[in-house]
Amino acid sequence: MGDVSALDEPLKKQLGAATAKVMAEHLDLHTVGDLLHHYPRRYAERGELTTLADLPLDEHVTVVARVADARVLTFNSAKGRGQRLEVTITDGSGRLQLVFFGKGVHKPHKDLLPGTRAMFAGKVSVFNRKTQLAHPAYELLRGEDGETAVDSWAGALIPIYPATTKLESWKIAKAVDAVLPSAADAVDPLPPALREGRGLTGLPDALRKIHRPRTKADIADARDRLKWDEAFVLQVALARRRYADTQLPAAARKPVPGGLLDAFDAKLPFTLTEGQEKVSKEIFDDLATEHPMHRLLQGEVGSGKTMVALRAMLAVVDAGGQAAMLAPTEVLAQQHHRSVTEMMGELAEGGMLGGAEHATKVVLLTGSMSAAARRQALLDLVTGEAGIVIGTHALIEDKVQFHDLGLVVVDEQHRFGVEQRDALRGKGKQPPHLLVMTATPIPRTVAMTVFGDLETSVLDQLPAGRSPIASHVVPAADKPHFLARAWERVREEVENGHQAYVVCPRIGDSIDEAPEPKKKSPEDEAEKRPPLAVLDVADQLAKGPLAGLRVEVLHGRMAPDDKDAVMRRFAAGDADVLVATTVIEVGVNVPNATAMVIMDADRFGVSQLHQLRGRVGRGSAPGLCLLVTEMPEASPARQRLAAVASTLDGFELSRIDLEQRREGDVLGQAQSGVRSSLRMLAVIDDEEIIAAAREEAVAVVGADPELEHLPELRTALDALLDKEREQYLEKG
Repeated sequence: MGDVSALDEPLKKQLGAATAKVMAEHLDLHTVGDLLHHYPRRYAERGELTTLADLPLDEHVTVVARVADARVLTFNSAKGRGQRLEVTITDGSGRLQLVFFGKGVHKPHKDLLPGTRAMFAGKVSVFNRKTQLAHPAYELLRGEDGETAVDSWAGALIPIYPATTKLESWKIAKAVDAVLPSAADAVDPLPPALREGRGLTGLPDALRKIHRPRTKADIADARDRLKWDEAFVLQVALARRRYADTQLPAAARKPVPGGLLDAFDAKLPFTLTEGQEKVSKEIFDDLATEHPMHRLLQGEVGSGKTMVALRAMLAVVDAGGQAAMLAPTEVLAQQHHRSVTEMMGELAEGGMLGGAEHATKVVLLTGSMSAAARRQALLDLVTGEAGIVIGTHALIEDKVQFHDLGLVVVDEQHRFGVEQRDALRGKGKQPPHLLVMTATPIPRTVAMTVFGDLETSVLDQLPAGRSPIASHVVPAADKPHFLARAWERVREEVENGHQAYVVCPRIGDSIDEAPEPKKKSPEDEAEKRPPLAVLDVADQLAKGPLAGLRVEVLHGRMAPDDKDAVMRRFAAGDADVLVATTVIEVGVNVPNATAMVIMDADRFGVSQLHQLRGRVGRGSAPGLCLLVTEMPEASPARQRLAAVASTLDGFELSRIDLEQRREGDVLGQAQSGVRSSLRMLAVIDDEEIIAAAREEAVAVVGADPELEHLPELRTALDALLDKEREQYLEKG
């Protein structure tokens, strides 16, 4: 494979040590190939030619004119004597002054003689009430070729690269010029049949066109091709992982009639939704096969994912196996344990007095349990006494042994790395089945890109008895009386026997709390103050607008027992208002809580707001969510909040969220095993390419799992993935 070497060559060989060092440190570019894949962000056009009579101020313009006169002036400044070249140009419609300073005067002084015709490009400014161009770029127009030069020079597309203060775009452009001939040696990862079938340009050609386009059509051509590279190579990696999983053995776990699952279904006080029935069937079919299930269960907030997961766990227990549910936080693990044991009743009391005939034991395992409780839980797992265990990553520790682990349910995928998932899966005699639940609905394309190795089930129906949630934006700065009314609404809910949440972005008990990341465009003073804190807000509410109500606080820095005690009091109705951080974001289930006020709502992401809102309206009374912000009406932050208030459709919101944030945030985390994250592909916009690339990838991997006949594709995969981390591709 000698032809790979040109792109693998270190940049310092081609560009010199100093430039290469800056590129490595500031742009993470190390080889010729890295630089060729550092694409322009956009293209500037020197622009349509402008007449001197109508030059727009502060705009970048290109003019064609003749030099009327040029003179060098000497002036005194704080730094000593200096020189300034002033050139007056005219095009018949008007006159314009050009200015060059310091050492920059010599060349233009020689070039720009009176009568010379040239093109000038620069930014229009005003000095001493005169319009001028300072240090414009220029191109002399000589003889008959002048007209052609005007067209080609003015129409040129100038690539603007993602740059740093240490390395301007034009220096990157010069470096690209130096390495561009190496593009001829680029190894093309796309199989020839795919490339020809889809009419895609070759890779060397695409690299030339993206960096040095002659026309806008060149850019479009190159982009189409380079997007395919990213989508296809990524989908091949995921398809190979999916294929490898289907080759693993697993114990089939077929539900047994007349067992725990049937007993549980018989005592349910409601019927399952059609969606729950359908998804349960998909899961049971997977569990009955002899290779491991890998399924992503995504659904709306409150669509009943936990119920579906619990039924899957019971089916596995019936089939003689054990099931483990992994939750991201202790609060959530305790909450799941509490709700599962409540739903199961005597079926969760295996081996105890009063336990039902088919009962099993449901144990909790978290890091903060007492040594005695922990010992007992570990014993119940290794003997098989406990059919179901719910815990945090404490479940992954070496000491934890299972009798026969058959199913792993991971709650809230984006908080768990694949390492943790795999460590837990390694505890089975054979690879256990895997069900990943996410409460943040993900657009189909993102699911295909980030979770491409998982089959997907979607729950989009809300169970009967869930109430609608009304959401409103409360503009606290523009209309302070709206905020006063919000607290009145909270009091009214409490007077009607309900409860409320107040959510704040910060805890507020410590000077070392990480400051909010600085936003790039402060929209007004609201940006500059620190975000509101739980402890301050709780104190103000208890003394002010909510005086007389039972106000409690909950945040991540409290001791686990204290957190659990607060949640229990709130769930039991012994507190009226819970002022909390986002620890309540997922899984917290208090049907009597009907109102939520989110302070500084603009500091949260769209998906997070949707998650939080899902904590109310869980019972029969309608829910109310108030999004409090001090952002001005025209700001992007307000538009985001308006979007959240206008729809309860999480899939729609996740699209809006992605369009606003771009997918770097999603894929940046998800692809931490991937060196070059997506540069050209936009997950939301390029849905068709991703879907087509997935089909092609599945066909290629099905026909040649080891890619023996496609060495170029293997090379591209190795470049995309750190070899030892390939299995962590969709790490979340």
